[in-house]
Amino acid sequence: MFIISVPKLFQRLGSKSTAVPPLPRVIYPPGLAEIKYWPLHQLPPMVQQCPLSLKYIQMLGQLDWENLPWRPQAAQPGPYPENPLPYMAALLVKGDQQIQGMGQLRQFLIAHPALTWVLGFELQLCQEMPCGVDVAASLPSAAHFSHVLRTLPNALLQFLLTDTVAQLRLLLPVESGFGHAVAIDTKHILAWVKENNPKAYIKEGRLDKTNQPAGDNDCKLGCKRRRNLPPEATPTKEGTPVAGKGVGKGEYYWGYASGVVVTKVAGWGEFVLAEMTATFDKSDVSYFAPLMQQVEARLGFAPPFGTADAAYDAWYVYDYFDRAGGFAAIPYVDRTKGRLYQFDEQGLPLCAAQLAMPVKSTFMKQATSVPHECARHICPVRLSALPVEPCPIGHEKWATGGCQVTLPTNKGTRLRYQLDRHSWEYKVLYKQRTAAERIFSQALALGIERPKVRNQQSITNQNSLIYLLLNLRALLRVQEQKQRAISK
Repeated sequence: MFIISVPKLFQRLGSKSTAVPPLPRVIYPPGLAEIKYWPLHQLPPMVQQCPLSLKYIQMLGQLDWENLPWRPQAAQPGPYPENPLPYMAALLVKGDQQIQGMGQLRQFLIAHPALTWVLGFELQLCQEMPCGVDVAASLPSAAHFSHVLRTLPNALLQFLLTDTVAQLRLLLPVESGFGHAVAIDTKHILAWVKENNPKAYIKEGRLDKTNQPAGDNDCKLGCKRRRNLPPEATPTKEGTPVAGKGVGKGEYYWGYASGVVVTKVAGWGEFVLAEMTATFDKSDVSYFAPLMQQVEARLGFAPPFGTADAAYDAWYVYDYFDRAGGFAAIPYVDRTKGRLYQFDEQGLPLCAAQLAMPVKSTFMKQATSVPHECARHICPVRLSALPVEPCPIGHEKWATGGCQVTLPTNKGTRLRYQLDRHSWEYKVLYKQRTAAERIFSQALALGIERPKVRNQQSITNQNSLIYLLLNLRALLRVQEQKQRAISK
């Protein structure tokens, strides 16, 4: 048991005339930024005898706490801002221990005073306590923990996530190809509102996007999946109305979505390269550009190979990986009623008669997430300077001016149609998509799908903490695996 001893400097001397300075009332721990460099014998006895504290010194000590940019760059009026490092470390412990609420986190830290000292919380001295400090009086309230989660700048967590990616790059072998093949995916997150509870009675407006739930002012209504249903058979019994046309049956929720970019290294595991959280009304493909910006900033290069599900079947996704020197393995989504375009060597689409369709005009398409130039291609026979001859195959549109098609002028459009999705290279790369699913499976065990918070900033920070924790665990596994390889 660790007993706080009063230094001799503060002990009362024999002479009554000697001035005795006041006893210290608060202990200011050095924090993880310094403790992680201490040898075991230099730690307080209470910490040496606590396996949990030693575990988190090893796990959380991997992070670059000393360079965390939490201090303001310039002097500002008002009190000095509170150090968020102990709170961030405590929230990582909360996730690792799978503690549900902030009140439970506080009770957990009270039961482990040595861990409270390791995390960096200021401790109040109390000689009546067995360990010499009053941990309950030292820790902030559960409400303040929630306040920190709600107001913590997400950029601080992204800084730590960047640090884990940099450490993984240094630890893993160069020939492992870390970050060269990535998988992109999104995970739905249900808001903590009664509208998502099918057993809760709601008179009307459960799925009305204009009727914002009272429990969460930030969540949005979105569709998780949608599948088409065939029309119902015409009823034969009298008095039963005929059903309408087949409609799509979807799963709708109020909530958010988490997008990640994951890389898999054979023999080592899966690692998170980038993550972001947005409301559930955003499309999956809208995550692509901001996520890949994070990946490039952390890796220093654009990954040449990528895979994702059919929601990312967009021309600019194919173009991104083509410019990086590789390709994207994404399933094809039919948006042209079964028509597959073919192109000539100049990139012009071929009509049904296998003739190159020239460009009549171009225009900018602005009403999309990625503004781009489109070209309108027309029938080559109609545009010919020679006397107009009938269509070689007698196409049904010949009488109305011939075939016309509008396509983006970007190379990614052609790659989307020309990609060989039956090739060995495509199938090997597409298997990498399961890396993101395994990361989501680990995040699901940590409670990412049903968070018990009610605003977007808290959910964003909580998701970042989950992915940061997964990378920390992976970092420990890589270090242990390398140590075993050295000891053999």
